[in-house]
Amino acid sequence: MAERKLRCRGASALEATLAVLFVLMTAVSVTLITLMATWKTQTGLKLTLSPSPEAKPYLIGVGRADCTGPPAEIPLVLQALQVKYGDLYRQENVVLSGTHTHCGPAGYFQYTLFMISCKGYMKESIKPLVNGIVKSIDIAHGNIKPGRIYRSRGDLEDSSLNRSPHSYLNNPEEERDRYQWNTDKQVMVLKFTDLDGDGIGMLSWFAVHAVSMNYTNRMVSSDNMGYASYLLEQDKNRGQLPGQGGFVAGFSSSNLGDVSPNTRGPVCMNTGQPCDYLNSSCPVGGTKMCQAFGPGDDMFDSTMIIGHNVYRKAKELYGKAVEEVTGSLQAAHQWVNMTDVTVQINDTHTVSTCKPALGHSFAAGTTDGGGDLNFTQGAVEGDPFWDGIRDALVGPPSNQTQECHHPKPILFSTGEMNWPLPWHPQIVDVQIITIGSVAVVAVPGEMTTMSGRRLREAVKQELQSKGAFNDTEVVIAGLSNIYTHYITTYEEYQVQRYEGASTIYGPHTLSAYLQKYRGLARAIAQDRVSELPVGPQPPFFQKNLFNLLPAPTVDRKPENSSFGDVLQQVFPVYRQGDVASVTFVAGNPRNSGDIRDKTFLTVEIHDNRTDTWEVVYTDASWETRFHWLKGSNQRSNSTIEWHIPPSAPSGSYRIKHYGHYKQRTGLQTFKKPYEGTSDVFRVSASFYYP
Repeated sequence: MAERKLRCRGASALEATLAVLFVLMTAVSVTLITLMATWKTQTGLKLTLSPSPEAKPYLIGVGRADCTGPPAEIPLVLQALQVKYGDLYRQENVVLSGTHTHCGPAGYFQYTLFMISCKGYMKESIKPLVNGIVKSIDIAHGNIKPGRIYRSRGDLEDSSLNRSPHSYLNNPEEERDRYQWNTDKQVMVLKFTDLDGDGIGMLSWFAVHAVSMNYTNRMVSSDNMGYASYLLEQDKNRGQLPGQGGFVAGFSSSNLGDVSPNTRGPVCMNTGQPCDYLNSSCPVGGTKMCQAFGPGDDMFDSTMIIGHNVYRKAKELYGKAVEEVTGSLQAAHQWVNMTDVTVQINDTHTVSTCKPALGHSFAAGTTDGGGDLNFTQGAVEGDPFWDGIRDALVGPPSNQTQECHHPKPILFSTGEMNWPLPWHPQIVDVQIITIGSVAVVAVPGEMTTMSGRRLREAVKQELQSKGAFNDTEVVIAGLSNIYTHYITTYEEYQVQRYEGASTIYGPHTLSAYLQKYRGLARAIAQDRVSELPVGPQPPFFQKNLFNLLPAPTVDRKPENSSFGDVLQQVFPVYRQGDVASVTFVAGNPRNSGDIRDKTFLTVEIHDNRTDTWEVVYTDASWETRFHWLKGSNQRSNSTIEWHIPPSAPSGSYRIKHYGHYKQRTGLQTFKKPYEGTSDVFRVSASFYYP
């Protein structure tokens, strides 16, 4: 779990007025790994081992890279790839799928709604993001080798909870009766090996939100899925720092729209009593007081428990994966104008999607993080007070949009708001990639449990209809390529909880997606992908992008001190299980710029044999935490914590901090690096030592 730059944010009165209604804008974090499989032969590669004569080996490459920031729209990445690889990596065969943390740096999306909630579009986020993604592909491309793929699946219980059970129960009873749970418990694993059977990487899918870290957290974190990846890679790359070692483990999102990791469920924090079942609010404090917790004692403990559960199941499935994946690789992709899709629902009736709009329950948030105002989930009527404020600020929705989205009471008609740029995307991409008998369905949003089930079933039917695909395993790679909020079933939409209110293309959004993905799957099954129309190209905005976050001011320090000086020193001795803490005079972390493959901190152990220091933890390690505190008079400090694990060997340690500070000379500003080092301290099983 990478815990990088602390986000400390203030807000002006105007900004607060706008942003307060966007309390739960979703941030998604890119899966920082690349796992590639291809049939393309390469010069110098010899296929020396074939355990199954009829199974042609794949060419597989794995790679990971550091980057800061959630995923941007995919075209920017493809432009960079085209420079290096020409047409090898294209729109149809590259997928960016997010792990969906709510604790990532922002400023990556070009639509107005997201820019407002994130203080604008920030080049500082985009550049390292794109470079990191391209680097991961470079690494994977560079280590392509013949190999094999195996699949395995199993159920993981006690790690997920449906946070909108009332909506789920609105689905047809006969449909619900086909399933044991109201969330999908299956973990799906793809195991990648070389021809000698040595593991080189894995991908897994499990449907759960990465929101174990709650809204009070201010540290960058990859949350429970990131922790699962961290554990498995540390397990397979023994003795390596995070991000190092040859084995790459990717934990991807699936149909997690209504799935929470907070398995104790929602309670009123002021009384301890269960929240109202229908609208998830409390008699005193409303939705803000209704919070879901667990399974741990705090958010760090919960992240560890859920992440460890997912890691343990994935490791088990990886270890016993023997079902080989064979067959060709195929990919289908289309651009779709989701505001104008007509769907034939029976012999006599058609329905259509709508221009984007968010409902009142969107501002209520969820039990994983409620809104600050008096909105509640399940609202099917507007509120004159908030509607009046909306009309004064951004204007009312048209009658056509209100009718199209019924029964959603519209809070923001984002599809009719285009200043300074469109507030929501209209053109999105749908995509399917098949690896033999495994179909990866890339979905540009968060599907609820039942929506995902319907999609998997529809794709599977189409793929197997012509007999070309047998025993097909369909997995949903959620939050892929572009972000369009939620996708509920028509029945769930009628309840208008948070997920339904955030289904921006109206009640028939899922039906439209089912139609489009069926078309992709049918084209693959019939080997007619080349006949698919490309669809309308999405816009790529270069003008009217705005940034509301001012550049950092110059850094100042206390009298008679230097940047990197220790303000609060470590103790001389710690035991395993303690927390070593040290505070430094610091500069603004934003002044460090692109910190890919760098770190704000290290924990080092002294090697008595060579009289050298060895780095054992960085800021990407779960065991470390980096806090930046902005003080008065342009001064700030950084506190580094090392949560000493029980497995830490006894010995002498030190903690180092790295950063940059900004100063001004005349009319020019400049940035300089600095570093600080704590006193040497000892980790011992006892405070008493000779």
